[in-house]
Amino acid sequence: MKVGNDLRAFMARLGHEFARPELLLRALTHGSVASVTRPDNQRLEFLGDRVLGLIIAEALFAADRSATEGQLAPRYNALVRGETCAAIAREIGLGDVLKLGRSEMLSGGRRKDALLADGMEAVLAAIYLDAGFETAKAVALRLWAERLDSVDDDARDPKTALQEWAQAHGMTPPRYQVTDRSGPDHAPQFEITVTLDDGRSAAATGQGTKRSIEQAAARALLSTVSA
Repeated sequence: MKVGNDLRAFMARLGHEFARPELLLRALTHGSVASVTRPDNQRLEFLGDRVLGLIIAEALFAADRSATEGQLAPRYNALVRGETCAAIAREIGLGDVLKLGRSEMLSGGRRKDALLADGMEAVLAAIYLDAGFETAKAVALRLWAERLDSVDDDARDPKTALQEWAQAHGMTPPRYQVTDRSGPDHAPQFEITVTLDDGRSAAATGQGTKRSIEQAAARALLSTVSA
């Protein structure tokens, strides 16, 4: 199979050159452009989710042999959640090589967390099928290395942690409000502000899901109240 310059550049960023590049092409093919002769990446995404899960679970287990299941679980969840997979996909420019239908492209599909996360998992599955588990593991551990080193900082869900802090101080749950919206309909940017009963607040802005922006706002407010 002939590989274009865009895919060659992506393989270089990924750190794996495919012996069977058709696996990579399938991993990057969204359902909006799939056909009978060009299947989408959903089956690979299913497999990649399990491959990533085992890699991360094994890495966490080996890194801290004294950690309990209760300590490992939130670290694991922080590393495999969709927002993390999407962030890593952005870092390697996966969105630039996604194969999308016209309507999905016009709606900003290359920037959507869900599509990027699914694509990242599908690519890991493609590496696994192309070269085996150890190769997929090496790629994932390199891409996730910084987050593995700092996982304790991200392990607790910021919204949950902020709510627990508020309740411990006799307050009602924090209130989240969209305080600004900009950008085109296919790629809106939101500003979300979180406020406590005592008036303290923080805001975050982004193009991700509203949940991810709420998490960022909660994290910003936590850093203030916990200082």
